[in-house]
Amino acid sequence: MAYSVIIKNGLVFDGQGSPGRKTDIGIEGDQIAAVGDLSGEKGDMEIDASGLYVAPGFIDLTNHSDTHWTLFDQPGQASLLTQGITTILGGNCGSSLAPLINSSDIAAIGKWVDISKINVNWQKLSEFFEELTRRPLALNFATLVGHETLRRAAGIDINRPATPEEIGKMSYLLYQALSDGAFGFSTGPSRSRESSADEEEMRQLLIQVKKANGFGAHHLENEGPEVVSAVSRIAGFSRELGVKGHISHFKVLGRKSWPKQETAFEIIERGQRDGLELTIDLFPYTATGSNLYYLLPEWAREGDKDAILERLKDKNRREEIIAKLKIITLHYEKIIIASTLHDTDSAGKSIGTLAEISGRTPEELMIDLLLINDLHVSIFNENISEDNLAAAFKKDYAAVSSDGVGLGAKGPSYDLPHPRSFGAFARVFDIFVKQKKTISWAEAIYKMTGLPAKILGLKNRGLIEKDAFADIVVFDPEAVRDLADYQTPRQFSRGFRFVFVGGLAAVLEGTLTGEPAGRILKKTE
Repeated sequence: MAYSVIIKNGLVFDGQGSPGRKTDIGIEGDQIAAVGDLSGEKGDMEIDASGLYVAPGFIDLTNHSDTHWTLFDQPGQASLLTQGITTILGGNCGSSLAPLINSSDIAAIGKWVDISKINVNWQKLSEFFEELTRRPLALNFATLVGHETLRRAAGIDINRPATPEEIGKMSYLLYQALSDGAFGFSTGPSRSRESSADEEEMRQLLIQVKKANGFGAHHLENEGPEVVSAVSRIAGFSRELGVKGHISHFKVLGRKSWPKQETAFEIIERGQRDGLELTIDLFPYTATGSNLYYLLPEWAREGDKDAILERLKDKNRREEIIAKLKIITLHYEKIIIASTLHDTDSAGKSIGTLAEISGRTPEELMIDLLLINDLHVSIFNENISEDNLAAAFKKDYAAVSSDGVGLGAKGPSYDLPHPRSFGAFARVFDIFVKQKKTISWAEAIYKMTGLPAKILGLKNRGLIEKDAFADIVVFDPEAVRDLADYQTPRQFSRGFRFVFVGGLAAVLEGTLTGEPAGRILKKTE
């Protein structure tokens, strides 16, 4: 039999946690046609993978290429493909690109992109998918439905619990999106619009998810002092409703809170022993990437952008905010400005350094930066324990994610993306497999392939076996590493020799081909 591609002599990892074995893979069309000894067979393309590792394409469960709009304006998704990612899940952390019922609903992503430059010609998820089919997709895309997006669609434009009628509208919109192929529902309760949702609202929405056999992906409402109660809340919904629960970009923030991670894991594992489906994903960095205004007191970031800016401009409220910030332990020398809307000289500098240069207090400078840039200030904040990361990666229910976006190699000097967008998956191999030996190659690959496929409910992906889709990564275990850092983040990962998406080469001998081989993935059961 002739194959379109044969990968010979590689050490093949099946994505299910088994050790690698030396064998060959034959691809025909978009599927794996054979796994075994193909030494006597011919292929249109033949790859000698001697000394290389072969794995299923990596699946990124917490990705934001959709809500950061790079799925549209940077469709090559180069930073993801060059670290072996072939499938991304969007609609995370409470925000998705459908349903968008009202013209103002797109404002949910305004914190990351200039929505005045965006043309939206869809409302329902099915219409969003239809639009995507007319555009090149470099990798596979699946999505969740965001809670904040549903609240906007239901007309809840202020911070308050939803009425029974509004809950009914959200439930119908969620049911419709799940029927159109969404894989589940995401929450971001740390955001002001969602923080006012009561237990009944969450319960009714998660009931819809349970009926569709989907899962709930949750941004913890508190990742610091109250992390244990935040994890307990998610476990509680799973226990009550039997719905699959997943924690996106799990982390414990702040030195005083780091010891709480063990208790959080005990809650998850107790639930698992009782038959609950509870999982997490995490990225391999000790600095978070977020928006500066998230550091404001909760009451100060209630409402929409205009409401927040009005508080910052008001002299009395400003003084209240500054007084509150001084009580909180914020290490300003570790909070680095990543990007701004207008103030192009701040990127790459810490708030502590900028305050010293300007002669202002860090709190005053922080508020001024937010005012000058209409809240569009993103930051890197060093506040995660490396020991905690290693302990988390050892958990068999912990998947790898980037929490990043697909980007190209070029970008403005005043816009520094978090290095995870370029190196998260490679960094796991380099730091936690090769250097620290925290986990094995097989375990790491499982956390990038078979486990996220299981969490997501993907069929015939995340594994290497006959009839599975030919999403395949071939990499050099000695060379693989991340190059992106906080000062120069736009550097592609090293060591990924070949990346196939649906049987087509997206990366060939380490070079991007530009082949738009991705497809929209829909949940079918």
